[in-house]
This record gives sequence, C-alpha cells and structure tokens, in this order.
Amino acid sequence: MSKHKTDESFESADKHLKKDVSFTQLLLLGVSAQIGSGWLFGVLAAAGMAGPAAILSWIIASVLIFLISLTYLELGAMLPRSGGIVRYTYLTHGSLSGWIIGWAYWISVVAIPALESVAALTYIGGKWPQLGLLTEVEGVDMLSWPIGIFAGIALMVLFFCLNYFGSKLLAESNKWVTYWKIALPTLTFIFLFFILDGSNFSAYGGFVAQGWAGVFHAIPMTGIVFSLLGFRQALDYGGEAKNPQKDVPRATFGSILIPTIIYTLLQIAFIGAISWSSMGLEPGQWGQLVNGDWADGPLFHALESANIGIMAAFGILLLVDAAVSPLATGWVYLGTGARSGYGLAIHKSIPQLFSKNNKHGIPWVPLVISAIVGCAFFVPAPSWYKLVGFISSAAVLTYLMGGIGLPVLRKTASSLERPFFLRSHHVWSLISFLAAAIVLYWSGFETLTNVFTITLVGLPVYTAYDARLRGWISNTASIIISIVFLILWLYVASASGWVLNSELSDVVQNTPDSIWSFSTYYASFAALVIGFFVVLRLVSSKAGQKHVDATWWLVWLMLASMFVSYFSFYGPRGEDALLDFPLDTYIELGVGVIAYIIGVNSGFETDDIKAIVKAESKKEKEEAQ
Repeated sequence: MSKHKTDESFESADKHLKKDVSFTQLLLLGVSAQIGSGWLFGVLAAAGMAGPAAILSWIIASVLIFLISLTYLELGAMLPRSGGIVRYTYLTHGSLSGWIIGWAYWISVVAIPALESVAALTYIGGKWPQLGLLTEVEGVDMLSWPIGIFAGIALMVLFFCLNYFGSKLLAESNKWVTYWKIALPTLTFIFLFFILDGSNFSAYGGFVAQGWAGVFHAIPMTGIVFSLLGFRQALDYGGEAKNPQKDVPRATFGSILIPTIIYTLLQIAFIGAISWSSMGLEPGQWGQLVNGDWADGPLFHALESANIGIMAAFGILLLVDAAVSPLATGWVYLGTGARSGYGLAIHKSIPQLFSKNNKHGIPWVPLVISAIVGCAFFVPAPSWYKLVGFISSAAVLTYLMGGIGLPVLRKTASSLERPFFLRSHHVWSLISFLAAAIVLYWSGFETLTNVFTITLVGLPVYTAYDARLRGWISNTASIIISIVFLILWLYVASASGWVLNSELSDVVQNTPDSIWSFSTYYASFAALVIGFFVVLRLVSSKAGQKHVDATWWLVWLMLASMFVSYFSFYGPRGEDALLDFPLDTYIELGVGVIAYIIGVNSGFETDDIKAIVKAESKKEKEEAQ
C-alpha cells in the first residue's frame, strides 16, 4: 500500500507542469540534441561504409526515426515524466522488462559523455599531435595511454562538477547554442560545395560502391542513428507545451527534418570534397576512410586541403566547435544518466538512495555512478568510430517500447487524457516497432552480441534486489539465481571469445582452439538466457510470474535476431553469408512481427499504471467540484 502512495505522490508532482513551452522552443530543443559530435565524424564513417550512397543512408534513417517517433507523440504528451523512456516500460510490461530496458538505456546514456570527450580530444589531438592525445591502433586513431585517456577522465570530472552544482547555463542559453549548432554545419557544407569534385560520386565503384547492404549497415554503425535519436527532447516537454496536439508532432517532425537536411548536405559536400591523395589513400578506397589521414578531423582536413585562405580560417572556427559542441552534449548526457538512474530508483528497481537529491536538487548518487561507469568506456575502445555503433544500438533497443507500449496503454489506461491522439495506432505501432527492430538488426552480429551481453548482465541485480524486495522470490532463491547466473554469464562472455572481439571473421574462418565454435557459443548464450527466465518463473509468486511472462517477447527478439544476423551479410561471414541481402532483412522483419504480437498481448495493467489512472481520476473529480 505504501508503494502505491509513493507512486501517486510522485505522479501528482509530475502533473504540476506549466503549459508555457512554445512550438519554437520545442523545435530548438529537439534540433539542439541532434547536432553534437555526429556531424564532426559521421560523414566520414558513413562514406567509409556506404560510399557515396551514404547520402541515402541519412535519408532512409530519418524516415525510420520518424516512424519510431510516431508512437512517442502520444506517449510523450499523455505521460510526460522525469526519466520517461525508462518508466514507460514499467507501466506496460512490469518491472522485469522495465529493468532490462532501463538498464540498456542507462548504459547507452552514460557512454555518451565518454564518446563526446573522445570526439573533442580527437579533433584537438589531430590538429596538435605534439600533445600526445592520440595513438594509432590497427589504423584507427584512439586516445593514447596515459595522456589521452587521463584527459578524457578529466573532462568527465568537469562534467560531474557542472552537473553536481546544478548549473543551468546550458539550458538557459539553449536557443543561442542551437543557432550556433545550425549555423556552423551550414557554413561548412556551403564552403565545401566550392571545392566539390563530381567524380567522387560515380568514378570509384559507382554511387553504391559498397553495396546496398552497406547503405543500411551504415545507419546504426556510423553515427547516423546516433545523430538523429535526439528527437525525444521535443516529446519530453510535450506535457508543458501550450498546444501539444498541434505543436508536439510538428516540433518532432521538424527536429528530425532540419538535422537530416543539414547532415545530408554535409554528406554530399564531404564526399565531393574528398582528396584521396591528401588522405593517403588510393582513389576508391572507401572502406579505408577511417584509417586515412583525415580520420582525426574529417571536415577540418577537407577545408584545409583546399588551400584557400578563408576556408583554412573557417577551419579554425570549426576546431573551436569541435571542442564546444561535443563537450556541451557530454555535459547534458551525464545529467541524463543521473536522471535515468533516478527513474529506476523511483520504481524501486535499485536502492532508494539513488533517488536522493543534493542541496542543488541533483540526484547525486546516480551522478557519481554514471561518471565512474562512463570513464570505463575509455578502456576497451577509446575511439569515436568504435564506440558510436555500440551506443546507437543500445539506445535503439530501448526505442522498441513505443511500438508495443502504445497499444497496451490504449487498453489499460483508456481514461487518461491524450493531448495527441495517434489515429490507426495498431498499424503505426507495428511499423514503429519494426523500424526500431530492423535498425537494431542492421547493426550486425558483433554489435548485437556485445549489446545483448552487457544488457543482460544486469539481470542478477533484478533478482538480488528488485524481485526480492517486492517479495516475489525468497531471499535464498534470489541469492542462488543471481550468483549462479552471473558466474556462468561472465564465464561464457570471457571464455568463448565472441564478446568484445573485433576479429570475428578470422575466428569463423580459422576457428582457433582458444575460441568456441558458434554453435557452442550460441547454445550456451541461449540456454543461460532461457534458463534464467524459466527458473525465475518457477520460483516466483503469481505476481512475479506475470512480470516474467511479459518479457518473453524481448527474449525471442534478442535470440532470434542474433541467430539470423550470424548467417547474414551483417555476420562474420560477410559476403560469404548463407543469407543474402535483402532476404535476411525480410526474415528479420518476420522475427519482429512475432515479437510485436507477443509483446502487445503480454502487456498488462501494472500497479504503476493503476496508480497513475487513480491519481488522474482523483484530480479530475477535485477539479469538477
């Protein structure tokens, strides 16, 4: 009973929002969130994977992102909540699904400050190599040890301090920061158009030089999706909009359209400005762009190679933005990581200590943890090009929930006011879910393996804390399940050789004795995941079983997607794959349809949504009196 009182109190506080955010403010919030380090590196990474057809990758990605956003138009306006993307899953599918999605979202968010730090230091280190910030590993520029990595940690400490003391400078200056973010990329592609070489679009392998599969692979793996996922900023403020029915969808669409136009024109300009000799590459070596001499500062080097005074001068301004823009984004996202942890604590999935604020109104415990975990991302792959795919895929995994969450809430919370009402929601919900599922799939087997491994390693926390605290399983069962699963999970991840391994193609071809075969690895992975959920269900009370049953759609999607991906072009076999493109994509769409059906049917009226509906009903009665 106390739990419901806490939830109702919190929901009541969330409802006290001023309806004073204009359309322009909503639009600028969304645009600002999407122009960070992505524009500084994404054009080179995308061209390296898709060739000139990277232009199409940006356009296709924007369409998919808009489809994903459709369901959130209604959810964002209906349930504007602090840490909203973490909390929606709890409302529709309970605490277990909520924990998995919340954990994945938190991991993706706390990694972003590290990524933005790497972006800034890479541009600076490329311009002034004497600083010793960068080193080359397998042809890719990474932060050096110890100078580069300690510089990254220093920036994380700076982000922590700015967040801890509750500085509002960035929020208050958002309008002018956004204008700056729009102006500089725009001026950059205008300058580059003056040195555009049309032969780069057709002479070296044709427009689709890397094949159509590469066009879609570039969407999640080269910073394209990473650059466009900030559309949620407009949705998060939907409850404070003056006219949400009209302004929220327009602002969301605009916050996708404006960055897409900028990024697409930047991509065209960059491809046209490529100087193969300046890069140290042979003409047409698209796949080697990330190993070329421009990788540490693609747009700066493009301007510099023109040997035109005004462009070189503008390049210095670009270097300033290369530090300011990513650092401002990293500052914000460390705070987002803290608030995501706060959202998990509100739903009692982690200790209540994580919901405590300091005297500046900041949830300081999750802020500390977010900063520490963020620094850990400097260790395995301190490179923008290597980190961006993982972060993008982890984030996209969480965006699956809009598609299956909306139909569930139409049933379980039909009485809630919907400032924006999505017509034909069953059709658009399915399309939204499939758009997220297919972008996740295109990230490839290697990335899926790493994302799913790190996401599911959080399961023991759920059994040791959440399920036990709610009284769904006994203390003994929670301890045994947590310890056994964690030990076996870490053993499979470390001993198999399939996790954090960037040379899986060599593993498949040579199968060294130290590496497990795919059949052994996948069988072990699947057995552990399925075994965990089966055992948890057997030892849980009826209430706990309902939460387990509402998570099978996610288990199916993860395991089936990994299996299909291994045998596809996006797996370690590459062009020798058993499943050709686009047959594999059609199969994955079938996997997604099954997951959607299971997910929608397994959603239920959770205690949390009951508390919200009850609080809203009480509020309406009081207002009527």
